Amino acid sequence: MVFTYQSDVLGDTTAVAYGLSPSIEFQQPFPMVRSKSASVPAKPEPQHNHLLAALSPDVQGRLFPHLELVPLPLRAVLYESRRAMRHVYFPTDSIVSMQYLMENGASTAISVVGNEGLLGITLFLGGESTPSRSVVQSAGYAYRLPRTRVKEEFNRHGQLLMLMLRYTQALITQISQTAVCNRHHSIDQQLCRWLLLSMDRLSDNHLTMTQEFIGNMLGVRREGVTQAALKLQQLGVISYSRGLIKVLDRPKLEKLSCECYSVVKKETELLLNYMPQRQVIKNADAIPTATLETA
Repeated sequence: MVFTYQSDVLGDTTAVAYGLSPSIEFQQPFPMVRSKSASVPAKPEPQHNHLLAALSPDVQGRLFPHLELVPLPLRAVLYESRRAMRHVYFPTDSIVSMQYLMENGASTAISVVGNEGLLGITLFLGGESTPSRSVVQSAGYAYRLPRTRVKEEFNRHGQLLMLMLRYTQALITQISQTAVCNRHHSIDQQLCRWLLLSMDRLSDNHLTMTQEFIGNMLGVRREGVTQAALKLQQLGVISYSRGLIKVLDRPKLEKLSCECYSVVKKETELLLNYMPQRQVIKNADAIPTATLETA
């Protein structure tokens, strides 16, 4: 299955952000579920995003018919700095990093967003753009909703308003704590925090990421990431090979991390009470879903 879609990088396709042809197609099939009869694509459902799943049937009925499933390739740019946003994105199995890009080209991540929330809070806070950019750090899929539909539902002052405001507060906590962590804690601790936040937003303990990209996320040199990852590997906390990171000992990873992770985690659990207890999902088809009739 091949997808072509327009990103929110103001009239450009996501490919343009990487100097590729505007007509490029992303050939990224759904995960295949094997059965005795045939192989059927396992299509991500809107309820795989926990915020969408927490909405009442009435709200889902108004929003779900307008959702569009889009693939998010690694390093794709969803929002560019100071450019108008046209959609809100609800990740299902992907992770998107909000980054601040300096004039000299250096960048650092200020937050990560996954299936716990959404990208595009600026749209319902009264703005149309943001000084940060949003880059996919773990490939997967997301459902997106046109900004007009989001604002229309938000202005009903109902459940979506409440959930989005609570999510925004949780996101502000993460951004604030990231600033503290980047200033006061070692690269080793920052890497542990970033790995834990990423794993909380995935259904397994695997993350595909190059050390150079991790360095860009943390705003540090690649050599520093290499040394920090090697230490964790020697301690038996992670395995790292050809860009694939696998967490082997999560409790030890949490002990090696600074207090910043626990602060963000506790605040997220307090505010986002719709979040399920974290568990590794081995079979995505086993997730309960509801089929809504479209008008």
